[in-house]
Amino acid sequence: MTFVLTWDDVLHWRCYQQWLHRPAEAEDPVAVVTRLAGVQAQVASCAEQAVAARQDQPDPGAVKQALVRGDLIKTWAARGTLHLLPPDLAKAQLALLAAARTWEKGAWQRTFVTTAQMDRITEAAAEVLDGRVLTREELTAAIVEHAKDPTLEDHLKSGWGTVLKPVAWQGLLVYGTDGVAFTRPTWGDLPEPATAARTVIPAYLGAYGPASAATFDQWLIRGQSRKAALRQWFAELLEDGVLAEVDVAGERLYARTEDLRTLQRPQSFPGVRLLPAFDQFVLGPGTADTRVIPKERRPQVSRAAGWISPVVVHEGRVAGVWDEAGETLWAKVPAKAIKAERARLP
Repeated sequence: MTFVLTWDDVLHWRCYQQWLHRPAEAEDPVAVVTRLAGVQAQVASCAEQAVAARQDQPDPGAVKQALVRGDLIKTWAARGTLHLLPPDLAKAQLALLAAARTWEKGAWQRTFVTTAQMDRITEAAAEVLDGRVLTREELTAAIVEHAKDPTLEDHLKSGWGTVLKPVAWQGLLVYGTDGVAFTRPTWGDLPEPATAARTVIPAYLGAYGPASAATFDQWLIRGQSRKAALRQWFAELLEDGVLAEVDVAGERLYARTEDLRTLQRPQSFPGVRLLPAFDQFVLGPGTADTRVIPKERRPQVSRAAGWISPVVVHEGRVAGVWDEAGETLWAKVPAKAIKAERARLP
């Protein structure tokens, strides 16, 4: 039996799945990050605000404390962007990113470094970071010396960290507890991709489902997973009963089997939320999803240089953008609710 759903039902359901109703469980920042399958942390303050937006009583220092304890780690993960993740979910997500071997593609090598150079960077980073915490400058100098290749210096110093991302994806580099310097995690080998998929795919669908395999892949690695592997991951989860197919307005999509009951009886979410820049509400489905963001409004949300605007969410959709000066709305939103949200801002 295939369940038939509407997009209105799905979008309201996602609000609750992403804890926009601010349940008691959300007071734990680690639980929020886990629930969202990671929180983008290109801008540290935005990551902290994304957690706080889902809490009734935000604790301004809670995310940093979780990083110090090791309950959260910071590293390059989904889409090559910095994320906060709990360690077990990080290991699984990194395993899927590494499986794509994107750094072995010709275009990547022509732009950055060769596969042989990348191998030397990886080997050097694994050795020099073992039991140590190094700044970007210290890490660059140590890798150049170890690899005996001064041409690597400019690539390693790049603020984008492009040649360090494959090292992170192989589970050999994370940020230290200060969120600035780097170290090597002590978690051992990453899981096999097929095993990792059994963690990452349900985690994604639990917050942003129902969705297609292609949408999941765009969220994970901008559509660069090996297609045969991607199909196999979903097929095995479907066969094992972890996932089910559902019909959403004529689209055949995947959902977690455990979510079918609540998907069929979704609660309306009439609330208004002011969410920060780079919030998972829009990054999960992607800014090109016209069910969440009207096509003509996407340029106001997805800005130049990869900037994702703070958004106003109402009834499961993006209804506008906001900043300290005010809001730009394209849907009717209760002014009283926006005022209440602004009163929460630090």
